[in-house]
Amino acid sequence: MSIQRLVIAGVSSGVGKTTFTIGLMAALKKRGLNVQGFKCGPDYIDPSFHTAVTGRISRNLDSWMFSNDVLKEVFVNGSKGADISIIEGVMGFYDGKSANTNIGSTAEISMLLDCPTILVVDCSKMARSAAAIVKGFQLLDQRTNIVGVIANKVGSIGHYQIIKEAVEQECGIAVCGYLLSDFSIKMPERHLGLVPSVERGDLNNLFLKLAELVEETIEVDQLLKLSKRKPIEVNESHTIFKKRSSKVIKLAVAKDKAFNFYYQENLELLEAYGAECLYFSPLNGETIPEEANGLYIGGGFPELFAAELSAQSAVKQSIKQRIDQGLPTLAECGGFMYLAESIETIDGKIHPMVGVISGKMKMNKKLAAIGYREITGLSGNFLFHNEFTARGHEYHYSSFHSNEAIPCAYHTKGSFGEGEEGYLTRNVIAGYTHIHFASYPALVENFIQKCMEMKKNDSQ
Repeated sequence: MSIQRLVIAGVSSGVGKTTFTIGLMAALKKRGLNVQGFKCGPDYIDPSFHTAVTGRISRNLDSWMFSNDVLKEVFVNGSKGADISIIEGVMGFYDGKSANTNIGSTAEISMLLDCPTILVVDCSKMARSAAAIVKGFQLLDQRTNIVGVIANKVGSIGHYQIIKEAVEQECGIAVCGYLLSDFSIKMPERHLGLVPSVERGDLNNLFLKLAELVEETIEVDQLLKLSKRKPIEVNESHTIFKKRSSKVIKLAVAKDKAFNFYYQENLELLEAYGAECLYFSPLNGETIPEEANGLYIGGGFPELFAAELSAQSAVKQSIKQRIDQGLPTLAECGGFMYLAESIETIDGKIHPMVGVISGKMKMNKKLAAIGYREITGLSGNFLFHNEFTARGHEYHYSSFHSNEAIPCAYHTKGSFGEGEEGYLTRNVIAGYTHIHFASYPALVENFIQKCMEMKKNDSQ
């Protein structure tokens, strides 16, 4: 695996770390390097840009959802064959699960993976004060390894020289370059953050321009020197990614512009435990594969494609028919919305959906839920056995409304409370919660076992 790795951290959200990360990845690719992208925390959108620019599937790293050993396994597994791994942070460097600890933060991940960190600082409207900010980040936890700074949003080269002199004198680390405040490329945004790369068509021109701008004002060679570290050792014989079974079931996985929020490790764990993933696109009119023994519909933006999804009558009918016949189904967030009776979009229009869930979805202008979740299955949930708790997150603007007293799928606990959510039948588990299978790999075994029962019944 790569022994070169860097964390790109920010002093806060919105300082430009995503734009810089993508530009750096593009510049490294331009040099012929094989670049692996990672994103700290539960995020699907930034990794889609990493994947587009590097040509390698980006991964999520999370020190709250994973044990320390699994965190290292995810990193090592994802970094195989790469020359350098670039890890984009989440929010501010020390922001994570708790206000009192580093748990789940970019800082904790950087320490657990022994990663040098480059701190991106918004230097607009300040000069020597930038050194005070960097010094504070160094001192809050001196176990971190902040090795360099990128001065973002500077007004001029002269402004940058003041920042560089102050930070290098007071903090003893290199300022490795700058980006001007009138940086000409802005990444488009919407309510869930950056627009997913899968919706933006050909991005090559954007990446080329970003690479050129980074090369003009960033010391890329210096960053490469700072990125060198010793390899991380893991026990390959006991890794969660070790293949445990040949292909024993076929799992239909909805994947297109409407449904693309999947943790890559979830798909790889399904394959390691014996699933052959059959990808199909409901948005493009592809019905569920007839040979499927189970169905997995992840999150995404079905509300943005509600009219198109609603118009695909044959697709909806194929899914409903198979589910009514007992097909084991896991639906997360956008998938949950799709299986409901309808989605009401922000403009008030109602679009009929698959209709296997007794209830309707309504899009809201304000965020309905956000944050980490500890997850246990309620009675009848075939994914969970005993009282084991998985981990994941919730982030959505829609709300679910039903006139019936429906059975919920999960009991979830977050920072601001706990309760029950989702929908459960004998063969459908649906909810807003995104579960990371690496937090509880037994989920995968339970899912595949349920699919094997379906396969056996179909063969009789």
